[in-house]
Amino acid sequence: MLNIKQIRESPGQFKAGLARRGKALADCIDRILELDGQKRSFLAQIESLKAEQNAAGKRIPMMKKAKENTDEIMAQMKDLSQKIPGLESSLREIGNDLEHLMLSLPNIPSPDIPEGADSGSNVETRRFQEPREFNFTPRPHWEIGKDLGILDPAAAAKVTGARFHFYKGQGARLERSLYNLFLDTHTQNGYTEILPPYMVNRESMTATGQLPKFEEDAFKLVGTDYFLVPTAEVPLTNMHRQEILSPDDFPIRYCAYTPCFRAEAGSAGRDTRGLIRQHQFNKVELMTFSLPENSYNELDILTGDAERILQMLGLPYRVVTLCAGDLGFSSAKTYDLEVWMPSYEKYVEISSCSNFEDFQARRGAIRYRAEDGKTKFVHTLNGSGLAVGRTVAAILENFQNADGSIALPEALHGYMKCGRLTREEGC
Repeated sequence: MLNIKQIRESPGQFKAGLARRGKALADCIDRILELDGQKRSFLAQIESLKAEQNAAGKRIPMMKKAKENTDEIMAQMKDLSQKIPGLESSLREIGNDLEHLMLSLPNIPSPDIPEGADSGSNVETRRFQEPREFNFTPRPHWEIGKDLGILDPAAAAKVTGARFHFYKGQGARLERSLYNLFLDTHTQNGYTEILPPYMVNRESMTATGQLPKFEEDAFKLVGTDYFLVPTAEVPLTNMHRQEILSPDDFPIRYCAYTPCFRAEAGSAGRDTRGLIRQHQFNKVELMTFSLPENSYNELDILTGDAERILQMLGLPYRVVTLCAGDLGFSSAKTYDLEVWMPSYEKYVEISSCSNFEDFQARRGAIRYRAEDGKTKFVHTLNGSGLAVGRTVAAILENFQNADGSIALPEALHGYMKCGRLTREEGC
């Protein structure tokens, strides 16, 4: 959430920041200031009337004791008691409108990210390893998975619906091996492993920015106010919701494996085959709570930790800095890690690493006590370390052989107990 006090003091700064995302957003600042002015006006009126009410309430016993006539002051009290509820009702309505608008506005982009309206203006920062040159035509991972007998979307479509998968045999083992490798690596690098709930409440979804704007993308449990997690970012961030932390606690680094559930509203027709865009997929998430002055250094650390996994697996990838128009709702700055997919003949996102600055912390009241004794908002960061299904897809495509077998990355040999996937022998 943006800072309403700072909006009052520097509305032009916020208009300019939001205009980098889209002009219509900048126009919302005027409406916020209008509602904020009305809210403050109603508050002042209510406080003034209540002060009159309290003063009159103190005078009445004194007047009665002095045997003075109280008819006039009693009439004033009755008039005040009738006015205040109406003003309070208007205040609640304006307050709700203001809160909804504030919760619907995205974060302000960091000044150092590229300008642009969409992904076409994103800037490549660096690459690791050039894509492999095949001496045969590489096949897509969904065909490879079917031929190896390790992926079965048809069975999943029968049991559940489109955009779900059964992993079978060594496919299931590969998926499990990957998230174990991810968790083992991240915990060795200082992250505390968390196994969170797979359901969260409305307050948690609101704190991280999924609600109210993206409710259509969430899976809500009928008859409850619980949602299936779209990412472990939600439970991990909310572990410290409404808490005041000590400066000595930072940086706080968590990693967590969860299945993730997304309705993918508005994505009809996109990546309908394979593992790239699923309603349910596994992911290992990295989460950092940081002091504000250190958060951009922490973003580099977190991004490097996600990159380390891709390097261990020997997968070609690139790091892209997102432009202002392509940023996620809560992010101030994001690096996307994009892995090379031979069947697509392009790089495909496998991780987004973001600094939210104090945007989520304001929504969730996550603070720390500074040296001057005042409470301040922490900075939150997160990134995928990595999306497991997309990693499976990348391995199948990048390490496929002409005979249909898969040469597994060495980092997985100990987990898989073999170095090669074949149809006949399995692993």
